[in-house]
Amino acid sequence: MKHVATTSRVGRPGIAWAVPGVLFFALFAVGPMLLVVYLSFTTWDGLGSFPSVSGTDNWERLFDDPTMRQAVKLSIILTAASWLIQTPISLLLGVWSAGRQKNRAVLSAIFFLPLLASSVALALLWKSLLDPNFGLIAEIGPWIGIENGNVFADGTSAMAAVAFVASWQFIPFHTLLYQGGARQIPKSFYEAASLDGAGTVRQFFTITLPQLRNTVITSSVLMVVGALTFFDTVLILTEGGPGTDTTIVPYLMYETGFQAYDMGYASAIATTLVIVATAISLLMVRISGFTAMRSTREGM
Repeated sequence: MKHVATTSRVGRPGIAWAVPGVLFFALFAVGPMLLVVYLSFTTWDGLGSFPSVSGTDNWERLFDDPTMRQAVKLSIILTAASWLIQTPISLLLGVWSAGRQKNRAVLSAIFFLPLLASSVALALLWKSLLDPNFGLIAEIGPWIGIENGNVFADGTSAMAAVAFVASWQFIPFHTLLYQGGARQIPKSFYEAASLDGAGTVRQFFTITLPQLRNTVITSSVLMVVGALTFFDTVLILTEGGPGTDTTIVPYLMYETGFQAYDMGYASAIATTLVIVATAISLLMVRISGFTAMRSTREGM
C-alpha cells in the first residue's frame, strides 16, 4: 500500500506544473484575443493616434457588408474543397505508408518533404510554376484545357489553384496522422478477417476505417480550422483576385487592417473568425461523439 501511495504521488504532477503553459497561453493567446475584441469596438488607423471608442459601428457594418458575405461564401467553398480533396487522399496514402516495407518508407520520406518547407516558400514555388508567361503551366496548359495557361485570370480556376496548392502542402501532414493511426491497429484483426475470407477492400471498410474514426475526426477538425484561417498562400498566389474572387475572410481581414488601415473593422472580422472556427470545431467534436469514445477499439 505504501508503494501504491508513493507511485500515486509521483504519477500525479501538481498544478504548479501547468503554470508555465497557462502563462504562455494567457500571454500569447488570451491577451491578444481580448485586445482584438476591444479594438472591434473602436476606430483606429493603427498608426500614431490612440483608438477611439465607436460602439457597435464596426459590428453593424460587418453584417451589412456585401464583401464580407462574399468572403464568407468563398471561405466555405475553400474549406469544403480542402476537406474533400485532402481527406480521401491522406487516408489512402496514410494506410498505404503504414506498411513496413522499405520501398514504402523511402517513398514516404520523400513525400513528406513539403512539411519541411514554409507556406511562403511553397506558395512562391507554385506561383513560379503557374506563371502564364514563364511557368510550367504555359507549356502544359493547352493540354489540360487552359488555352492561355493563365489560371489566375478566372475566379473559378484561381480558387481551384489555391485549393490545389493548399492540398499539396497539407496532405503530407494529414497522411502522417493516418499513418500513425493505422500502425496502431492490431495485426490480429486482419489475420482473423483473412481466415474468414475477407479481401483487402473489405478489410479496409470493416476494420481500418472504423478503427481510424478518431483520427478522421482529429484530421477533419485541423483541416477545417486550417482552411478557415488560410491566408499566406492566397496573399502570394492571387492577392484576393481576380477582383475579389479569391478574397476569403482571413485575406479580407489583412486587407482591411494593413492596406486600408481600418484596425477596428479588421478586429471585428478577426473576432468573428475566431468565434466561428471555435464553434465549428466544438460542433464537429460534439456531433462525432469524439469525447464519448474512450478508445478506438470501443465496440469491437
